[in-house]
Amino acid sequence: MLFQRGIRPESLAEVCQVDPKTVGRWLGGRVPHPKHRHRVAHHLRVEEEFLWPPAPEMPPVPKNVELVATYPNRAEVPREVWLSLLRDSVEQIDVLVFSGTFFVQSNPQVVKMLAERAAQGTRVRLCFGNPNGEAVAARGREEGIGDTLSAKIRASLTYYRPLLSEDRCEVRLHDTTLYNSLFRYDENLMVNPHIWGQPASANPIFQLRRVDDSGWFDNYTESFDAIWADAQHWIP
Repeated sequence: MLFQRGIRPESLAEVCQVDPKTVGRWLGGRVPHPKHRHRVAHHLRVEEEFLWPPAPEMPPVPKNVELVATYPNRAEVPREVWLSLLRDSVEQIDVLVFSGTFFVQSNPQVVKMLAERAAQGTRVRLCFGNPNGEAVAARGREEGIGDTLSAKIRASLTYYRPLLSEDRCEVRLHDTTLYNSLFRYDENLMVNPHIWGQPASANPIFQLRRVDDSGWFDNYTESFDAIWADAQHWIP
């Protein structure tokens, strides 16, 4: 357009009161400030949209109707959320973790509550990392804590020993790479993604509620079932 009008870049720079190098960057594809766009268009006697067509509208980002809430880390989940989900569970409670220490330490009554839910007919499945397994050892190395994770698992398991006598409660140990900690309460699911080298407590959590059989919820719960099927029964 400048060449068609016989206008030198230096002349346009003078009109816009900018450095000639700035005009050079415009010619290279950089979009000028709005006031400069107006001056350039006026000087070249064309519409701004001719020189800088508006960017096409981006399609709206699809929303996942299953997503109920997100939390920047596990500590940001209100304690009452955990308690209400557990109390309101009727059919199924599934927990997939390495140590899950926080689960019982944040609520000293959790074992009693799990036993009560089981007595009312709720199926309880707790799946911890095998403290002697390679997956736990690898995770300990990644987090830079060595054998500490194995020790935490053994300590955590002691809390759940009373559940072994409950008919609808079962505890197993897995030896698999754990990409997420999962906490299922009927049709609600808390997902705690694992970021390499960071403890699960420092990672975000998002809460899902099952809507149909084609969403995130079922993908995560199916992964739980696959891990559970290969896990070993915990025998203290």
